[in-house]
Amino acid sequence: MSEPVKKPIDLYSIAFPNSPNPWKVAIVLEELGLEYNIILLDMFSVKKAPFTDLNPNGRTPVIVDYDNDGFVLWESTAIIQYLIEKYDTDNRLTYTLGPEKYLLSQWLMFQASGQGVYFGQGVWFTHAHLEKLPSAISRYRKEVRRILGVLDTALEGKRYLVGDKVTIADLSFVAWHSVIPFICMEDTEWVTKGFPNVDRWMGELMERESVKTVLVEKKSLLSKPL
Repeated sequence: MSEPVKKPIDLYSIAFPNSPNPWKVAIVLEELGLEYNIILLDMFSVKKAPFTDLNPNGRTPVIVDYDNDGFVLWESTAIIQYLIEKYDTDNRLTYTLGPEKYLLSQWLMFQASGQGVYFGQGVWFTHAHLEKLPSAISRYRKEVRRILGVLDTALEGKRYLVGDKVTIADLSFVAWHSVIPFICMEDTEWVTKGFPNVDRWMGELMERESVKTVLVEKKSLLSKPL
């Protein structure tokens, strides 16, 4: 008997170029060699049904895994952990034993609660807030620099954040890092200078085929009208 045809995973994303969280997930899907469809929604559609039937929080990303009875999951870090536990059977991008298991979780949480939150607020106050608040803009640009400092210190003498291989701990930082020029604008050079370990680390990650493929796909999809 032939194997049943597997249906690609649906990955919902918002059609806004500087909303990195869905692309965090896409990078992991690429790394795992999984088939997926990106479904782009506008900023209004994510706040109402039928999308809110999938995610009542009205945000992307969301996945629907048809190969697992149409399982629906939201929050980018939770999605990445699910994909790794279900599909990374060789533990190529993770550690499941020893201190590395917990260090990996530590960095995933720091990415979500540190990089993601502060970089996201930087995007908001620079580009979306109705009133220009120089103090808020300055604060979050300094926070971007602080986050880079944390990473640079952690990478001293190390190639990767955890262990001796690229893991989801490293890959989860790529998508938000790529929007620093959008966040920091004229202050980008000041914010990003003086972090050689981050420059080396992120330069290597940006050369991975999964990252290059996703960034090209992102540019192509977002250049087309919905």
